[in-house]
Amino acid sequence: MVSRDTLAGAALAHDRSGHSLEAVSPRYGEKIIKGVLGICAALSVATTIAIVVSLVGPALQFFGTVAPFDFLFGTSWSPSFQPQSFGVLPLVAGTVSVVLWGLLAAIPLGLGAAIYLSEYAPGGVRKVVKPILEVLEGVPTVAFGFFAFSFLTPLLQDHWPGIFGQEPNIFNAGAAGLAIGLLIVPIVASISQDAMSAVPQGLRTGAYALGASRMRVSLRVVFPAALSGIVAAIVLGVSRAIGETMVVLMAAGNSPNLNITFTESIQAMTAYIGVTATGDIATGTIEYDTIFAVGLLLFAMTLSMNALSIRLVRRYRQVYE
Repeated sequence: MVSRDTLAGAALAHDRSGHSLEAVSPRYGEKIIKGVLGICAALSVATTIAIVVSLVGPALQFFGTVAPFDFLFGTSWSPSFQPQSFGVLPLVAGTVSVVLWGLLAAIPLGLGAAIYLSEYAPGGVRKVVKPILEVLEGVPTVAFGFFAFSFLTPLLQDHWPGIFGQEPNIFNAGAAGLAIGLLIVPIVASISQDAMSAVPQGLRTGAYALGASRMRVSLRVVFPAALSGIVAAIVLGVSRAIGETMVVLMAAGNSPNLNITFTESIQAMTAYIGVTATGDIATGTIEYDTIFAVGLLLFAMTLSMNALSIRLVRRYRQVYE
């Protein structure tokens, strides 16, 4: 009787001899699937290239009139009023403001939900709670914007002055940031929970054998082991928050300024694009070209965040045998 080790050794010898271990007869189904997947990847790359090309042309026309240094570091933004100013820093500050307040809400809620689902929740609860949490990601962003304007803003106006002494404006960065935080909680929670669930059970078992509590195992063993996935989830949430339009358009206002406080009205980059690209501005004018310049900068910021995510994932990735 031929043993399993003998068969494995024969297969290995056959492989080392240079012969292919693939099936002799062609598998047309696999070739078709491979071709379809290749086409999908090519379409994704082509779409990205097309977006860049559509932005670069008008943006170059804009920078032929406005110096890139004045655009990137100017502190006044009023392209539609005289005298015109094209300093984009107020829009960048508004975008950073809502992203900052959103992360302050999303990171604790998202990571708390991920730790609970991964380490504490019974299997039946996890099967119910996680799909419900992910459904939140599919809610239209205009609904979040209306929620921020009609519920969060009055709530802040009722309770914020008693705590900090300043009543938020009817349009404010705080309400928009909190709504964006709720919007990206499913991203942070779902990806982080998947990363924590992928940590080998042996690490948990070893920690429990040494007398560690469940909380200590969660925070001292599982969390560091899943850090690369958690970092990727947070950076992906940041990219999602940077590109959000309807929430900031409805709740944060359209007042470009460098003030990133919780209670002030701001204008984010996406909100400016959404307000300006409505057909009221003549094509070919410098006001029209500002849309593409801001869009190109927004694309560069998102691309940088994705590149940072890849670098951080590689930096903190842990491989287990």
